[in-house]
Amino acid sequence: MDKHWIAQATSWLKACREPIPHEINELDWKIGLSDNRDRLTEHLIAFSNHTNGGYLVFGVSEPSAELVEITQNQVTDIVSKLTNIGRDAIEPPLVLDHAVVEVDQTPLLFIHIPECSNKPAHRRGKSIEEAWVRSGGTTRKASRHDIGALMLHSQTPRWEELRASSLLTARNVIESLELKTIAKLLQQPLPDEEKELMRWLTDEKMVTPDSNGYYITNFGAIAAAKELSQFVSVARKPVRVIRYRGMNKVHTIDELIGKRGYAAGFEGLITYLKRILPHSEIIHQSLREEVSVYPEIALRELIANALIHQDFSVTGAGPTIEVFDDRIVFTNPGSLLPGKRLDRLIGTTPESRNELLASTFRRYRICEERGTGFQKIVKNIELFGLPPVLFTPQENSFQVTLFAPRKFSDMSQEERIEACYQHAVLQYLSSQTLTNTTLRERFKVSEKQRNQITNLIADAVTSGRIKRKDTSSGNKFAEYWPYWT
Repeated sequence: MDKHWIAQATSWLKACREPIPHEINELDWKIGLSDNRDRLTEHLIAFSNHTNGGYLVFGVSEPSAELVEITQNQVTDIVSKLTNIGRDAIEPPLVLDHAVVEVDQTPLLFIHIPECSNKPAHRRGKSIEEAWVRSGGTTRKASRHDIGALMLHSQTPRWEELRASSLLTARNVIESLELKTIAKLLQQPLPDEEKELMRWLTDEKMVTPDSNGYYITNFGAIAAAKELSQFVSVARKPVRVIRYRGMNKVHTIDELIGKRGYAAGFEGLITYLKRILPHSEIIHQSLREEVSVYPEIALRELIANALIHQDFSVTGAGPTIEVFDDRIVFTNPGSLLPGKRLDRLIGTTPESRNELLASTFRRYRICEERGTGFQKIVKNIELFGLPPVLFTPQENSFQVTLFAPRKFSDMSQEERIEACYQHAVLQYLSSQTLTNTTLRERFKVSEKQRNQITNLIADAVTSGRIKRKDTSSGNKFAEYWPYWT
């Protein structure tokens, strides 16, 4: 285990012993363990509420600060009792670390109490007023002002940072995660030594260290698990791919349920989808070539979006991909974030419920965080001549639907107007405008259908989806923007 805090702790001990022994807020020394469990609880609470936490040092006499060798039996007894207090008597539970360090050739026991992120730490089963703080080198009960200040500096743990596993050894962690795949995504080699590897996993937020081992985090499990079913918190979150015969759910062809973490299994999922989705045959450089009717970049962006932006608090449901003869539907648990508008998703400012998942998947090159995901999707949908993307918010989920190729004449008027609006947004984000010519290119129709497109543009204006950029110009060369510009 990497005891990166030891240097700081020994430095604090030296600082408060010289030139005259004095007490400080960051460290408290004792000759041995007190029998007063309540007072020990208060000390641990106070240090966990202190900025950057603090340290208890055993083997230092009071008040002279002379060093007295600590024994193995004392170490075992002290660590056991303090660990039990941190786990059972304090809310939220504390994870303590310890080390036996020689100071002036005398073995001393150092206990590290990390700062609590969800403040104030307090007695379990009591109100938050049962909190303590460090002040003037001593432990005192927190005032209402102290509690208010602690709450202002409190950080509720994100879902990704919570524990997904029981306490594991380093070997257990390595055996449970697809580390080679993650290293490949990051384009870097895995550390050779176990100690360095575990430090790397800690930095990647996949594990949190404990004095006796490691906990795999929800992020580590959801991103890199070899078997998601091994982790209770994510066991119901694998991706499901369901194929239906026809255009409804009456006849199911098959269902595939993912086993691996999202990052570890992403490329395999894309490969599987490309294999089962309908293809069309084209001639490319005198050779026949099978091409998916759906653009791969749109599939990638929509799958990544469903994985990353789902609401993990919605239990018993995970992302699903449903394949019909005429469409493919992506569904993720969780409604739109507050303030998000359905008709402003294309090019919107990126925002995620799961910031760690989103930022890390960007480093894995699985997704972007620049707000261009839906823009890319719509752009490629237009290039393939598909109907517009359909966004469907539901009570506790969000759906995005891609439709198989359909001629302009076969689209409904609602679809044509929506395609007109999405094209206007795409043009605006590219510093261009919608015109009769660009819309004909979008629908893959000829000059002969100019009047049809003109009528469609008029209908889109009437419905409030687009507006004229400059009313002073003639109708033939009129330019249009989205209604919200």
